[in-house]
Amino acid sequence: MSSPLRMPYEAVFEFKTPMAVRIFESVVPESEDMGRSFASVKLEGENRISLFVQAEDVSALRAALNTWLRLINIADEMQEVVNP
Repeated sequence: MSSPLRMPYEAVFEFKTPMAVRIFESVVPESEDMGRSFASVKLEGENRISLFVQAEDVSALRAALNTWLRLINIADEMQEVVNP
């Protein structure tokens, strides 16, 4: 999935975890154009997830990152609950 327009602010995060596939599957449905920001997640092999966020302004970037980092963190924490 790619951004329809190039936005001037962007951030990229990579997460390495043995639960990458399960975390990816739980967050990818949230990937979409969110108006002033755009986010996509990509599964890189079996143990790495890449998060790419673009935004029109710094405030929108901060808000999108808060959302996405929280989603990924919660999905990771849920793996510990489901698979103790």
